[in-house]
Amino acid sequence: MATDKVLAIGDIHGCLETLKALLAKLESYPNHRLIFIGDYIDRGPDSKGVIDFLIKLRENRECIFLRGNHEQMLLDALDKKDSSQFEMWYRNGGDRTLKSYGVRPEDPILPEDHMEFFRSTEIYHDTEHYFFVHAGAPPHQTLKESISAPQNTHNFLWSRAHLGLASTKWEKRVVFGHTPRPEPIQTRDMIGIDTGCVYTMNEYAALTALLLPDEAFIQQKSLEQQV
Repeated sequence: MATDKVLAIGDIHGCLETLKALLAKLESYPNHRLIFIGDYIDRGPDSKGVIDFLIKLRENRECIFLRGNHEQMLLDALDKKDSSQFEMWYRNGGDRTLKSYGVRPEDPILPEDHMEFFRSTEIYHDTEHYFFVHAGAPPHQTLKESISAPQNTHNFLWSRAHLGLASTKWEKRVVFGHTPRPEPIQTRDMIGIDTGCVYTMNEYAALTALLLPDEAFIQQKSLEQQV
């Protein structure tokens, strides 16, 4: 039986109040490592508040923060100072992020500790029994092969090629977010935990945590004014 004592938490997207409420439900698991699957920012109302909260949380809990495609878009836009990348990020929820920081698109300077948080996020986290990543991994490769190929960073952040497949070449189960679904995805090879906490559709609008090794789900319905 798997021995990983982990709570993996899905895409937050600026939903601070929902995050706080979910973590309150997880207080009975103080010895479980928290693995956040990425997409802390964009689309929701309080990206700044989410990052402030997570920076403080890691002072008291063992946390692993994975990078989502939205953090990558922010870094491409602000660190590289690329106007086309900025436009892409801005149109995909970056406008709400900048608003939460109270800065203008013409002068998008964020606090340095927040920028360092984004830069320090991990692309994946590998354990004995599970592989944690934001979006997924190439289903035609073993995870060992994917890790050794630098071009797969893009797949780890963006890929959906594995969705709907009955089998893959993965050596262990992959836990991911990125693709919102009304209910978590749970198959032999994969567990998807993005249940769209930032969206208004009735079957979405929940933030999901995956309790391991039990493989049980703990959810919090969205408390934000949704988008």
